[in-house]
Amino acid sequence: MIPAYDLNKIKFATDEATFQRAVGLYENGKVTEVEEWGGNYTAAVLGTRPYRVSVSARNYKHGSCTCYLGEKDTLCKHIVALSLYAVMDGRPLSDRDKELDFQVECSKEQRAIKEEELTVVKKSVTEALRYIKPYSGPSRTWFANQDSLREGCNRLSVIVSDLPVDKPAAEVLVKLLLRLDKKLRVGGVDDSNGIVGGFMSEVVRVLEESAQVDPKCIEAFKALIGIGITCFGWEEPLIRILDEKLEK
Repeated sequence: MIPAYDLNKIKFATDEATFQRAVGLYENGKVTEVEEWGGNYTAAVLGTRPYRVSVSARNYKHGSCTCYLGEKDTLCKHIVALSLYAVMDGRPLSDRDKELDFQVECSKEQRAIKEEELTVVKKSVTEALRYIKPYSGPSRTWFANQDSLREGCNRLSVIVSDLPVDKPAAEVLVKLLLRLDKKLRVGGVDDSNGIVGGFMSEVVRVLEESAQVDPKCIEAFKALIGIGITCFGWEEPLIRILDEKLEK
């Protein structure tokens, strides 16, 4: 049985503390007696005592555990540890697999991005944006929606931080900002927690740094001319950089 989720889904959608504790359980051989049955994985996960754990092969957040959190229908480290076993099939995790740094950074790697690489990046951006969804449901499902926004931004953070510094890459980031802005203004996305807005501010900072590394990136900012009112004026620092270049 192959689970419908993968390691990245678990990483991007689980809070850092729970993920790291689950990794510890998995790497220390605490996930035992794993079986597949009826579309679920079951196991005994060894903690302060053996806990009986099950998790769906369709959604790793759909599971049960006899620990304190599990009995309150809260995603616990034991469920996540079993999910890790399901996707890794007992294989060791690499350092990259365990990496949880979702800070948005400018790579400062100045090189021309290859056309095939750019195609993959654009596809990955579109896939990540699907997690930044509108919300108009009841309050009881609001937190799940915010988790989805966080997952989308986590996925985008990795993409942005891996980009080289050049004009086509800068154009991708400007288009990403415009797409996110549209989602916030007219797309029904509830960003009450500032998850998306905070991410957008970090992308603007990456573009500012990119302009310092390679001034050709500033040409990508021309797409911001005359765009009208944005959700919180995020484009203003980039417009100033463009104006300064045009004045020279």
